[in-house]
Parts: sequence; C-alpha cells; structure tokens
Amino acid sequence: MLNVDIYTDGACKGNPGVGGWGFYVIYEDSDYKMSGGSASTTNNRMELTAVIESLKYIDPKYSVNLYTDSKYVSDGITIWINNWIKNGWRTSNKKDVKNKDLWLELTDLIKNKKINWFWVKGHSSSEGNNIADTLANEGINKIMHHN
Repeated sequence: MLNVDIYTDGACKGNPGVGGWGFYVIYEDSDYKMSGGSASTTNNRMELTAVIESLKYIDPKYSVNLYTDSKYVSDGITIWINNWIKNGWRTSNKKDVKNKDLWLELTDLIKNKKINWFWVKGHSSSEGNNIADTLANEGINKIMHHN
C-alpha cells in the first residue's frame, strides 16, 4: 500500500466569522496544496472541513498519516465518535453533537481508507502544520477579497 502524509488546518476571523481551511499532502515524490473558506462559520467547522476535503482528494489506495492541530478533530474521530454513534449523535450530557453534518460526512469518508490520526501542536516546529496553517489563512483571504 502507498503512503501519504496529510496536514490539515482550519482558521477563523471571529468565531463565528469568516473561516478558512487548508490541507497539504506529501507523496513520496511530490506534494499538493489546497485551500478554501466560508463567509460565516466556526473554527471547528473549518478544522473538520480541512480533513474532509483532504480525504475526498485522496485515493483509497493510499494509507494516510493525517496530522491535525485540532484536539476537537483528533479526539472526536479517535475517542468520542463511537459513543456519539452509539448514543444517537448525542454527547455524554445528552446534547446534540455539534457539527453532526460534518461528522457524518467524515465517518462516511473514512470507511474505505486506512488512516492513522496524529495530533500536532499548532504553530510549532511542524513544517507541514505551518504550511496547512498558511493555507487556511489563504482560504480566509480568498473569501474576504472575493466579497
């Protein structure tokens, strides 16, 4: 199986506010960058969107190492998700899971993929995460300068 590293990040000016997302994919012999945004969103939605968009892009033949600086995303997908599903998309305090639409899309996307999830400290020495952060901010700029 082929391996690929993906770094994702989301950003928001205000929360809610104008948001951006970005992902950076590193193959053995090349890389790929993509960003986008939304005029009215939250930081967590942008963090999730970055992951979703990156996984839509990746062929299932790749084994993915996915790096996020969002504890919300990393804990959500590796720890909380099974209980959310078991509890009918309710949290442990019986509240509706926020961003359920994106979590549903993500659970659907990961079904046929081999993914190792990693949390990295944001704004640290991780070059891949810093590139993803720059891309997320480019996503915000695209929205702000388009309107």
